[in-house]
Amino acid sequence: MSFLPWLLLLLPLFAAAANQLYLKRNAFLASMLSTGSAVATLVIAFLLLGKTEAPAPFSWISIGSFELPISLKLDELSTGMMIVVTGIGALVHIFSLAYMADDSAKARYFTSLSLFMFSMTGIVLAGNFIMTFIFWELVGLSSYLLIGHWYEKDSAAGAANKAFMVNRIGDFGFMIGILLLFGLTGTFVFDDMKSGLSGFTAQNPEIVGGLLATAILCVFCGAVGKSAQMPLHVWLPDAMEGPTPVSALIHAATMVAAGVYMLYRVQLSIGAEAFAIAGHTIAWIGGITSLAAALMATQQDDIKRILAYSTLSQLGYMVMAVGLGGGDAGMFHLFTHAWFKALLFLGSGAVIYACHHEQDIWKMGGLLKKMPITGITFALGTAALIAVPGTSGFFSKELILEAAHDTSKALFWIAAGVAVLTSFYMTRLFVVAFLGKPREHGADHAHEVGPLMWVPLAVLAALALLAGYGFVNGLSPAKPHHAGELHFNFLFAVSVGALVIGSGLGFFLYAGKSKDPLSIPLFRNRFYLDAIYEKGIVRVLQDGLAAVVSFIDEWVINGLIVGGSAKLSQTFGAVFRRAQGGNLQGYAFLLGAGVVLVIYFTTFWK
Repeated sequence: MSFLPWLLLLLPLFAAAANQLYLKRNAFLASMLSTGSAVATLVIAFLLLGKTEAPAPFSWISIGSFELPISLKLDELSTGMMIVVTGIGALVHIFSLAYMADDSAKARYFTSLSLFMFSMTGIVLAGNFIMTFIFWELVGLSSYLLIGHWYEKDSAAGAANKAFMVNRIGDFGFMIGILLLFGLTGTFVFDDMKSGLSGFTAQNPEIVGGLLATAILCVFCGAVGKSAQMPLHVWLPDAMEGPTPVSALIHAATMVAAGVYMLYRVQLSIGAEAFAIAGHTIAWIGGITSLAAALMATQQDDIKRILAYSTLSQLGYMVMAVGLGGGDAGMFHLFTHAWFKALLFLGSGAVIYACHHEQDIWKMGGLLKKMPITGITFALGTAALIAVPGTSGFFSKELILEAAHDTSKALFWIAAGVAVLTSFYMTRLFVVAFLGKPREHGADHAHEVGPLMWVPLAVLAALALLAGYGFVNGLSPAKPHHAGELHFNFLFAVSVGALVIGSGLGFFLYAGKSKDPLSIPLFRNRFYLDAIYEKGIVRVLQDGLAAVVSFIDEWVINGLIVGGSAKLSQTFGAVFRRAQGGNLQGYAFLLGAGVVLVIYFTTFWK
C-alpha cells in the first residue's frame, strides 16, 4: 500500500504528460485519459482515508547536518482534503466532457486540468515547506492556463495575467515567511517545526515573539493571494472569464481553499499558541473580506460573478475561523462549502450552456420550469449556502459563529451580518434567474441539460444536504466535536434570524421585477478598488516606472553600453580592415615602416 500515495500524486502528471506529448490531436482520448485519472485518484483517496503511515521519504538535499527529504504527509487533514480535491475534480472532469464537447482546444483543456490536479495534490500531500512552495507555484501556472483557456478573448487573457501577477505578490511574502520560519525552527519539515521552535524560544525568549508574528503574517501573504483575501482579492471575480467548470474546480473548492489549508497546516505544525500571536490580525482580514465581498455580491448581475463574490465571502469566513483558533471549524466549512459551491458553479454552467452562453441574470427568468433538475439542484445548493437548518452549510457556519462568539464579539456580529447578506443576494439570484417568466429568447428556449451534466449536479446536491451529518462528515479534513448537531440556543436564533431577514428582503424586493430596484454604485463598482488599482498602481507602473526602465534599456544599456561597444568595435575593425586590403605593395610598405620603427625604438629611443 506504500505505493498508493505516490500513485495518487503522480497519476495526474502522467495523464498531463501523455496528453501533451502524444494526444494533442486526439481530443477524445485526451479527455478520456484525464477523466479516467481523476476518477482513479478519487478511488485511491478513499483507500487512503484515515491512513497515517506515510511512505518512506527520499533524500533530496543533504548539506552537512541539513537534510531535506522528498516526503509525503498522511494524516487526517491531508487524507480528508484529498477527498475534496479528487471528488470535486472527478465530477468537474465528467461535467466538462459535455460542457467542452465542441471546444476546439479540448485536448489542451484536459491537459491543463490534469496538471492542476497534480499541483493541488502536491500541496495537500507535501511533507515540507519547500515541496509546498513548488506545488504552490505549479497551481499558479495551471490556473493561469485554465483561466486563459480562451486566450483569443482579450478579457480572458487579461484575467489570466491578472491572476498570475496578483498571486506573485502574495507568493513573494509567502517565500519570505517560509525562510523566516526556517530561521526560527531550523527545518522546513512540518513534523519537526514544533520542536525546533521550542529550542529557539528557550535560547532567545526576548526576540521570538516579534519574529514569529512576522513569519506567520508573511506566510499568510501566500493565503491572501491564493485565497483571494483583501487587498489581493481582485483577481478572483475576473477569473470567471475561464470556462465554468474551471470556476467550479479552481475558484470554488480547491485552489482558493489551498490558502486556508496551508494556514491550518502551519497552525498544527507550530502549535495553536504560537500561531495565536498573529491570529487576531488574520481573523480581522478574513472578517473584513467576508463583509466587503458580500456587499459587492448584492449588486452584481453576472451569475458567475455573484458566485465569485460569494466565494470570497465564504473564504473570509474560513480565514477568520483559523485566525480565531477555530481551525477545525474553518476546515469543516471548507469541506461543506466545496460541495455546494461546486454545485452552484456547475449549475450556473448548465444555465449558461442552455441559455446560449448568456450570463446576465436579468436576461433569464422562468428557468425552474425549463430546467427542473438544474433548478432543483441549484435551489438545494442555495439552501446550503444560505444555511437553511439541516443543510451542511448550516452546521459548518454555526461552528464558525461559535468560534467568533467565544473570541471576538465584533467579528461575531460581522459574521452574522454577512449571513444576512448571503441570504439576500442568493435569494435575489434564484428569484430573478429561476422564477417568474423568461425575459429573453435564450431563456425562453432553454431546456434541460444531458446526464453528463445533471448527474454531477445531483451528486453534489446530495452532498450539499448531507455533508454536515456524521455518516458523511467523517470524510472531512477536520471534525469538530459537535459537528452535525442542532442546538436550539442563541446562535441558532441568530442564524435563523439572518436567514429569514435576508431571504425575506430578497424575495420581497425582486419577486416579479424585470430590473433591479436597487442601485448602489459603491457596491456595483466593487468599492472602486479595481479602478484605484488600475489608475493608481498599474497605470503608474506602466506610464512611469515602465517608461523609465524602457529609457534606460533603450538608450543607456542598448544605446550607450551595448550599442556603444559594438560601434567602437566596428570603428576599430574598419580601420584595421583598410590595412588588410590585399595589395602587395601596401604590405611591403608596412613591413618596411615596421622595420624602421623597430630600429628607431631599439637604437635611438631613450
